Amino acid sequence: MKKIIFPLLAVLILSFLSSCDKDDVNTSSETDYLIFGTFFGKCAGEGCVEIFKIESDRLLEDKKDIYPGAEIYTFDDFEVLSHEKFELVKDLIDFLPPSLLQEESGVFGQPDAGDWGGAYVEYKFGNVHKYWVLDQMDNNMPEAFNEFVDKINEKESLIHQ
Repeated sequence: MKKIIFPLLAVLILSFLSSCDKDDVNTSSETDYLIFGTFFGKCAGEGCVEIFKIESDRLLEDKKDIYPGAEIYTFDDFEVLSHEKFELVKDLIDFLPPSLLQEESGVFGQPDAGDWGGAYVEYKFGNVHKYWVLDQMDNNMPEAFNEFVDKINEKESLIHQ
């Protein structure tokens, strides 16, 4: 039962937050948010590291493009993207597996170990603040995590259309 209530509560509160005026949005690190993105080590160009932050009513893109390590990502140099792009990805939180939320922060699988890339996810909601570095290789993680990584890839490609 707890597995169902927590994600539903998160969705309800995020829905409430998205209905607030833009003037009411707190842009500090205390704001509830979801950071997501992908990274590839053996890569050249701007698309090697793509990290985004969904806040209550806007989407931000990290401009540093620093390869994530096994610690929390510093997201402090960003560009606000269009509201249309926000609308394309704002529901990503709905796909966050409850089983991932129950896990401690850390690395799952072997992200980018064989040049197949990795995904970064950071979740801040109230007193809950966690991050995960996830493998892009399906055989290295639970299926629910793989489906979420696939959804991250899908949302990222929508942003770049």
